Amino acid sequence: MKRLYLIVIIIALASSFIGSAITGLFLAKTENDLIKDFYYTEEAVHVSPHSLRGKMDKGVTDFVLVDLRSREEYEKEHVIGAVNIPAYSDKYTSAYGEVNRIVSAFEALPKDKDIITYCYSMPCMTSRKIGKMLADHGIYAKYLNIGWNEWRYHWTLWNHEFEWNTTNVTDYIAAGPEPGVPKIKDSTSPCRLGEFGC
Repeated sequence: MKRLYLIVIIIALASSFIGSAITGLFLAKTENDLIKDFYYTEEAVHVSPHSLRGKMDKGVTDFVLVDLRSREEYEKEHVIGAVNIPAYSDKYTSAYGEVNRIVSAFEALPKDKDIITYCYSMPCMTSRKIGKMLADHGIYAKYLNIGWNEWRYHWTLWNHEFEWNTTNVTDYIAAGPEPGVPKIKDSTSPCRLGEFGC
């Protein structure tokens, strides 16, 4: 009887090892596969501020921009056209624990538009954390690859040098509880819409 148990254990271990090895062979990714996956993910998730500004200038409305900062910060100033779904109870306190409120607010957004979030700055993790929370609930949001600070206070950081004097950041800022509406204008940006736009 002991011998039978030993044979069963050996067969089970061998099967497990062989199964793992075969799975590893089929699922193993090369470095080039990982690089390709990275760029596909980057392009699917990140939104260029140039692209967004270009859409604003052209009156394109195929997106909903969401400011994740606190209500008080949003009402002081925000990117024009953005709605506010606060991930912060106030400017000092995270509200990440309010999952139902946050998810419900995103569920109420139009289903036929891309959702684009932004928070405080480029290194801020709020958009990423909220994006993960939403994905866990079947809602998929992109995020602006700069934050409020770069949009408002570092206009020259992400705009082309010749645009520094031809665009005005205040044209892309609103204050108060309403989103505001971007002005349609001729964009001077070299970034165009489409596959190879900014």
